[in-house]
Parts: sequence; structure tokens; C-alpha cells
Amino acid sequence: MRYFISLAYKGTDFHGWQVQPNAVSVQEKINEGLSILLKEEVMILGAGRTDTGVHAKQMYAHFDTDKEFDCEKITYRLNAYLCDAIFIKAVFPVSENAHARFDAHARVYEYWLCQEKNPFLHEAAWLLYSNLNFDLMNEAAAYLCEVDDFTSFAKVHSGVNTHICDVRKAHWEQKDDKWVFTIEADRFLRNMVRAIVGTLVEVGKEKITIQEFKDIVTKMDRGAAGVSAPAKGLYLVKVDYPQELLNGI
Repeated sequence: MRYFISLAYKGTDFHGWQVQPNAVSVQEKINEGLSILLKEEVMILGAGRTDTGVHAKQMYAHFDTDKEFDCEKITYRLNAYLCDAIFIKAVFPVSENAHARFDAHARVYEYWLCQEKNPFLHEAAWLLYSNLNFDLMNEAAAYLCEVDDFTSFAKVHSGVNTHICDVRKAHWEQKDDKWVFTIEADRFLRNMVRAIVGTLVEVGKEKITIQEFKDIVTKMDRGAAGVSAPAKGLYLVKVDYPQELLNGI
């Protein structure tokens, strides 16, 4: 039987999503909890990977087991086992061929930036005192929806077969005391959003022009783009699936 897990986590104290040697990850902790509760080795597979320090307001994963259990009870017990930085929203059955990664047809990230000191956003947003021209940043961001090759914003030697992504939305918006960059695409490359944000900030500082930003994209060279924004401001906020797959929620 295959099950999906809907969850959220604060990534501050984790070395990303994926299990890795000599480092604590979100995937590792959930594997550990499920294995103890179900009394068998369980390996979950996520909708994607987040890097060290990156957060998720909505993440999905799936796992297989022959054990029968009450989904509400296992959700409660798993939350009781896990640390406060991980919240299991629901565990629900899906079809045997449902896949947390490959069935997702869209993902949405937010990046939070604040321009004055805020103790409540210390671990949750990039504090940047610079004056930024967000109109220019939005003009540059809109260009991302017109291109499909994001090599200039991809981590080098990441082992992917293609840097093609379908970006459907990219814009900055002021929300309360922070600026939020929202970007939606069918898939994302490792470090892509943080590299885009770092380069858009260069536009906002008026260190590079809109045309220079476009040239950076078309060069398909990570060395041409700006530095990556800090991980603490990045959030995976939505993963979209066909509605029939999520009927268990």
C-alpha cells in the first residue's frame, strides 16, 4: 500500500531534506519515526529536495508498507515523536503508482526579504538594508516567464540532464513588513531560486540594467549571475498535484 504524507518544516537546524552521511536531515528524521512506529524499515521519497536552511510550508512525500494502520493515529503519533521543527499535516492512502515527485505538475517558492531589523524574522528572512527599486526587479522577473533555459541560475556539477524549466509566475510584492518574491514553475534546479533572487537584487540596487539581466540569462553561465541569496529566506510553499490524487486529504 502506498501512502502520501503532507508536511511542513522549519529548515534552520537541518542540512536540507535529503538523507546524507554525518548530517541531520528532514527525510532522515521522518524515516526514523515511521520505522519505529511501523516496526519496519521505511524510506520516504519527497516531492523534491530543499537545501540546508531552506523551509517548507508545504511538502509531500510517499512511502510503501504492507502494515495496516489508522491514518489519523499515525499522524498524531508521528508528530509526537518528531521535533517541533517538523509538522505532519496528514497521512493518507493513494494509488500504488502515485508518485510524490513525478506526479507533481507545479511547485511554488517564496523568498522573504526585509529592509529593517525584525527579531521575529531573524531566521526567516534576508535582512538587506540597501534601497531597492522593486519596479525594476519586477520588470526583470517578468522576463523569466519568457525563457526556458536556466543554466545561469543552476548549481554547477549538479548532475541534472536538463536546465529547462517552465516558469509561469515570478514577481515581488510587499506584504506587511517584508518583500516577498513568488515564483512558480513545473520544476526547479538546485539553488535556482536563490541565484535568481541574488541577481534580481543587483537589478534592484541598479548595479545592473534590465538588458544586462536578460544577457545574464541568455549567456547560460552561472558565473555571470549574482551570488545566491541566503537560504533562510527561502520557502517551498506549494506543490500541485492532480486533484484526484489528493482526495485523501
